[in-house]
Amino acid sequence: MLLNTIDAPRSEAELDELLSAPTPETVEAVSRLEGDLLLLGAGGKMGSSLARLAKRSIEVAGLGHRVICVSRFGSGDVAAKLRDDDIETISADLLDREQLAAVPDAPNVVYLAGFKFGASAAPHRTWALNALLPALVAERFSDARVVALSTGNVYPQVPVAAGGATEHTPPAPVGEYAQSCLARERMFEYMAETHGTRSVLIRLNYATDLRYGVLVDVAGKVFRGEPVDLTMGWINTIWQGDANAVLLRAFELAAAPPDILNVTGPELISVREAALELASLLGRPEPLFTGSEAETALLNDAGRCLQLYGAPRVPAKRLLEWTAAWVADDLPTLGKPTHFETRDGRF
Repeated sequence: MLLNTIDAPRSEAELDELLSAPTPETVEAVSRLEGDLLLLGAGGKMGSSLARLAKRSIEVAGLGHRVICVSRFGSGDVAAKLRDDDIETISADLLDREQLAAVPDAPNVVYLAGFKFGASAAPHRTWALNALLPALVAERFSDARVVALSTGNVYPQVPVAAGGATEHTPPAPVGEYAQSCLARERMFEYMAETHGTRSVLIRLNYATDLRYGVLVDVAGKVFRGEPVDLTMGWINTIWQGDANAVLLRAFELAAAPPDILNVTGPELISVREAALELASLLGRPEPLFTGSEAETALLNDAGRCLQLYGAPRVPAKRLLEWTAAWVADDLPTLGKPTHFETRDGRF
C-alpha cells in the first residue's frame, strides 16, 4: 500500500514507528528465514530501524527467531534502545578476530558495516573496514546467507539521459572510498569461490529517513538560505523503510557467486526542481544555486528491484513533503550530510 495518505511523522517516535512497521511482505520474508537473524555493523544509520522491522515482522509471523545486533556501539543509547525492544545486542570490534569468532552463528546475516565520511583523511581505516572486514566476515559466516550492503558509488557517473547504471554496468569507482567499496564486493566474490559463501550485494543509492539523506541536505540548505550546488544535478533516493524491506526480502537472492541488486527509488530527481519544490513547501524564497548541471551523475537504475519487489510505498513526491515538514519543525537530524554533490570521490 502506498503511504500517500499517511501524515508526515512529527517526532522521532512517530518516525521510528513508521520505519519499523511490518508489512505483509516483510512478515512473509522473515517466515522464510528458517532461523536467527544477525545484523553486523548495526550501530550505524540503518541498523536500528532494520532490526526493529525484522523483530516486529517476526513477532507478527508468530516465530521465535532471534534478532542479534553486533556493533562497537559507540553510543550506549543505541544499544539500550534496541534492548528495550527485546533485540539482543553484542558490543564487539569485528576487526578483532577473537571478538569476531565469539559472535554467535546464524543462518542469516545482514552486513551493514562500512566507513565513508572521513575516508579521505584516514584511507587506511577506509580500506580496513571496507575491504579487510568483509573478507573476515565472509569467511567467518561462510555457511550463512549474507545480504551485504554496498553502494552505487562503485558505478561510474553515467549520462543522465541513460537513466542510471544497471547491475550490468561495469564498475568504475571514483576515489578511494568507492574503490574500497568495490574491494568489499570483490572480497565477497573471493570468499564465494574459496569458501562457498552465498551473498547478495545491495548497491544502494541514498536512503532517506528524515534525520539524514539527500533530500534532508537540500531542504536544510533551502531553509537556511544557503546555496544549493547543482554540479551533481540529478539524484536517486528511497525511503529507508522501503530500503529496509528490500534487505529483509533479498535473502532469497543470496548465491555463490554473489548476486547484485540495485536499490533506490524509480524517480530521477532533479536537484534544481527538488530545491524549488522544497522552497515552496517550506515557505522560503527561491533557492540560491551555484554551478550548473553536468551531463552525467551518480544514478542507479533499480528496474530489477522494482520487478522483484514492486514500487516503493513512499514515492519521491511524498518523501519531499515529509522532509519539508520535518525540517520546518526543526526536528532532530544526525548532522551527517551525504555530500551527494561530490564528483571527485573525496568524502
